[in-house]
Amino acid sequence: MATADAMVFRAYHYWILRYRRTWRGTVVISIANPLLFLVAVGLGIGRLVGPDPAALGGVDYLAFFAPGMLAAAAMQNGIIESAFPVAFNRGPGGAYPVAAGTPLEPEDILHGHLLFMASRVTLSAAVFAAVMVAFGAAQSPLVLLAVPAAALTAMAFALPAAAWAVTLPDIRPVNGIFKWVVMPLYLFSGTFFAVSQLPEAVRPLVYATPLWHGVDLCRSLSLGTVSWPLAIVHIGYLAALGAVGYLLARRTYRRHLHA
Repeated sequence: MATADAMVFRAYHYWILRYRRTWRGTVVISIANPLLFLVAVGLGIGRLVGPDPAALGGVDYLAFFAPGMLAAAAMQNGIIESAFPVAFNRGPGGAYPVAAGTPLEPEDILHGHLLFMASRVTLSAAVFAAVMVAFGAAQSPLVLLAVPAAALTAMAFALPAAAWAVTLPDIRPVNGIFKWVVMPLYLFSGTFFAVSQLPEAVRPLVYATPLWHGVDLCRSLSLGTVSWPLAIVHIGYLAALGAVGYLLARRTYRRHLHA
């Protein structure tokens, strides 16, 4: 009898085999789009507008913007790698009903897919961080730690999104996430400008968003200004969100794949 780890690896291996056939289509959304944002906004618009370095902590706009974009792109990749494929594969003709008809348990299916999601978001974050270094946007060797920080940010969104997506009868509601969650967080979580430039009454709302924690963590690591007690708060917040999403996913996967 196969062990639980072997069953998880089988589920993970399925996603790897599938990705070998589809990886070209994912490069544009997962890697090219964030990099174009980095070049267009960080190197282009940022220099034209000439933001006040004092408002950005005394650094140029590219150094300020790039790690924020790393975290924002990780959030986007986390949702893309979870909500869309989970909702699609949960339906008729998808991989989940087929896998549920085998000795794989719902937890095996969940864990194998989560392992693949984590691999994908970590790879995308590593590529983005390498480009940051190549452009001179990173100011500290601690930028290496921004890769796992970005991956943690991605999974903090991916786990709750997967828990929700497996309950959907079709994929159409997933589009609403980008309209009502991703775009507002992109614009108001400190990615493009310092939160201190927002009205004081609005700032507590920003500080409560998970993306702000990811942005501030990645930025402080890239700039070498990290405060470790605050970094622990960021990591704890994101890990707690991911843990809640994981517990919900275990429940929803079992309920909807063995229904």
